[in-house]
Amino acid sequence: MRGDDLDAEDKKASLISEGKIFVSPEIRLPFPLSKSTAGPGTGSASVALSFDGTRVKLAVKREPCRFSLAQDAEGRFSILENGRQFIGEVQVLKVPAHAPDQCFVNIHSHCIFKCAFCNSPRIKDTPRTTKQVADFIIKTCKENNFSAIAITSAVPETVEKQIDDFVQVVREARKALPGTAIGVEPYAETREQIQQLKDAGADEIKLNIQAATPEILANVCPGFNYEKSLALIASAVQIFGKGKVTSNIIFGFGESDVDVQKCAETLASLGCIPTLRALRINDLNRATLKEALGFEPKPQEPERIVRLAEALKGILEKHGLTTKSMNTMCAKCLCCDLVPFYDL
Repeated sequence: MRGDDLDAEDKKASLISEGKIFVSPEIRLPFPLSKSTAGPGTGSASVALSFDGTRVKLAVKREPCRFSLAQDAEGRFSILENGRQFIGEVQVLKVPAHAPDQCFVNIHSHCIFKCAFCNSPRIKDTPRTTKQVADFIIKTCKENNFSAIAITSAVPETVEKQIDDFVQVVREARKALPGTAIGVEPYAETREQIQQLKDAGADEIKLNIQAATPEILANVCPGFNYEKSLALIASAVQIFGKGKVTSNIIFGFGESDVDVQKCAETLASLGCIPTLRALRINDLNRATLKEALGFEPKPQEPERIVRLAEALKGILEKHGLTTKSMNTMCAKCLCCDLVPFYDL
């Protein structure tokens, strides 16, 4: 189907499904490419694009593929699909720290957990101290007038040490930037650790359930416990408040739509906002995913991405939740997912 026959959410779903875009070396980009150490774009250079009131972030390829970024003689950008215009009037966004309009940082990349989909442990990243991370956040926010901070991390040694590092970074950022919203995305094991993050100055938290069912979680994230994660998410809502807690559900592991919706319903019933994320497959994680799942997963079809996002919107409305209550992290970024109440 041609781009002019699709709604904005369908176009964005097609781009998310593809996950990459060709950018010719001749293209004159106004800003440097993003280099991510966390999230779907880990390990690749990416470009963040804005169109029709939404955003998308795609891995940059230097050889032709289905989608390509085009630039006319006046310097204006558009997206082509197989050489034909797919989206006109595209803007290239400035992303000094992973996400547009916020400073989104990763404290650590090395991880003791071996989640099959996660590329962070597979990339070489220069270790930084918590002071260096905090200084980077403060400098980036001041230089770009950012009003939001998001902090994530792998678990390089112990969960306790990871939480301590979060606390140190959050405290320094809060002291220097008292009016800036701070969101944290840790791996936590106790209610007390969640409370520590709130006491340090965090406003919002993401605790990821990761997979829609306990059985799939056991395969893709050995060492994670589904029921314990749900209990901690419930505790986080009590500590941070309804609508200030979010959790990723990655789909594409072989689960059904019913599985995804059931998990989203459970999270929403707790007061947590689910983030539905299509599995991003690349050369770094393809083999480990196949080994963990017993089959080679495929990119998610755009129709499924839209269908699940529409179902999520209904679930959120039923439980009196909205993605617009979040001021940090993925619900505010919009780049990697179809986000209810923004995109549809």
